[in-house]
Amino acid sequence: MKTFVLGALTGVVVFLLGVALFLRLGFMETRGDLSPSNFENSFMTAAVHASVRRHAPDMPNPVAPTDDNLIAGGKIFMSDCSGCHGNLQGSGDDSDVLFPRIPQLHKVGTAYTEAQVFWIAKHGIRRSGMFANGKWRPDKDLWTVAAYISRIKSLPPSVQKALEEPQKK
Repeated sequence: MKTFVLGALTGVVVFLLGVALFLRLGFMETRGDLSPSNFENSFMTAAVHASVRRHAPDMPNPVAPTDDNLIAGGKIFMSDCSGCHGNLQGSGDDSDVLFPRIPQLHKVGTAYTEAQVFWIAKHGIRRSGMFANGKWRPDKDLWTVAAYISRIKSLPPSVQKALEEPQKK
C-alpha cells in the first residue's frame, strides 16, 4: 500500500511539473486569431461560471422589474452593452476572432441570475474583454440592466416597442 501511495504521489508531481514546463516553455497557444481547443473552452467556461456563482451576492434585485425600469435598463444596455452583446435586431460583435466569444444576449439570453449579472457587470471578467462597469456606473444602474438582461428573451411587448421606437428615428 505504501508503494502504491508513493507511486501515485510521484505521478501527480511528475504530471504537475510537466504541465508547468509545457506552459513555461511557451507551448500553450495564446494567439487571439485561433479558436481555442474544446478542452480550453470547457475548462475556462466552467471556471468562470463557478467563480461567478461563488462571488456573486445571493440576493434579490432591489430594482423592481416594472416596465419603466426594464425600459431604463434596455436604454443603458443599448448605449453601453449592445456594441458587443448585440441589439434588439441581433446585430453586435459576433466575430469569429474574439475568444471567448461574446454572447449575443438578445439571441441566447443568459443562464446567470440577476445577482450574477449584476456582479459580472460591476466587476467584469478578467481576460475576456468584459470590463468592470462598477467604476463608472452606480449600483442602481447595474441592477436595472441586470433586470433587463435576465428578461431579455421574454420582454413584455410594451417594453420592446418602447425600446424600438428611438432606433426608428
